[in-house]
Amino acid sequence: MVKPALIKPMTHKTLALTMGDPAGIGPEITLKALAGLPDPSLFPILGDPLVMRAAADSFEKPLHVMASIDDRRTGAFNLLPASQLPTLPALGVVSPEAGAAAYSAIAKGISLSLSGNIAGIVTAPIHKEALKAAGHSYPGHTEILADHARADVAMMLANDDIKTVLVTIHMALRDAIEAADYPAQIHAIKLAQSGLEAMGIPNPRIAVAGLNPHAGEGGRFGDEEIRIISPAIKAMQAEGLNVSGPWPGDTIFMMAREGKFDVVVAQYHDQGLIPVKYLGLEKGVNITLGLPFIRTSPDHGTAFDIAGQGIADPSSMITALEMAQNLLKAKA
Repeated sequence: MVKPALIKPMTHKTLALTMGDPAGIGPEITLKALAGLPDPSLFPILGDPLVMRAAADSFEKPLHVMASIDDRRTGAFNLLPASQLPTLPALGVVSPEAGAAAYSAIAKGISLSLSGNIAGIVTAPIHKEALKAAGHSYPGHTEILADHARADVAMMLANDDIKTVLVTIHMALRDAIEAADYPAQIHAIKLAQSGLEAMGIPNPRIAVAGLNPHAGEGGRFGDEEIRIISPAIKAMQAEGLNVSGPWPGDTIFMMAREGKFDVVVAQYHDQGLIPVKYLGLEKGVNITLGLPFIRTSPDHGTAFDIAGQGIADPSSMITALEMAQNLLKAKA
């Protein structure tokens, strides 16, 4: 349950929740997260009325369709429409209709955030194939957000034990090796610094992972650490950042979990996400760094296999909402 101490009255600086792919568990976990609050109207939902009405049928609280972001009904789920589907998409099935509705909710959230009507968004899971079927060829939320906000961003995954920022995100491994260049290292380290500061951690201890086994072992297994990563670390140290490395990828997360570092800068997607997800999805949160607004998300997918069964665990969604509230509180 979201801690009541973190909840503020709804203002133009509130957070909104996007419904995710309507064929998955997004609508369900969104409503479950809000249902645990003293007043679910504190956070509006951005999504489709037909989808959210169907999802709300199993809850005692009513669904209020808002005419504007300020049209709040206390004690109800408050939905600001982002699409108008004529029929419900089939559950657990990829469809262009579902992908289009999910995309519209995200776009609405970005627009409201950029205009200052809300402070940011907590996004339910989307399905990449559905997005593509709808004509939106983005690998995921992070790329949509970066494109619409015209921002250079980085992905942070965080749980109670580990925080990691990725140098490269959704791309083939062979492409990630090329993309993990000097500017990308600098960018990730700086966003790790600002991201931890936004969480209330001053002078964070940043550890940078090597790209190659054993961090290259002096060039024996690759020289990216010598040519690219070490010079970037030294440049950031010269600017006063508390950053170290490159550390071997097979031990750096163990050291972080032991409390030796506050955040790990990982070179590619699986290097950073496997350790976080191994510790459990229920407390994992995806945070997009570098945006002019707050964005968090659960650390799991659409779970098509259990969509519509009422058994989806909202823990990660609740944690994402708590994290967004903490970030909002830190900015106040």
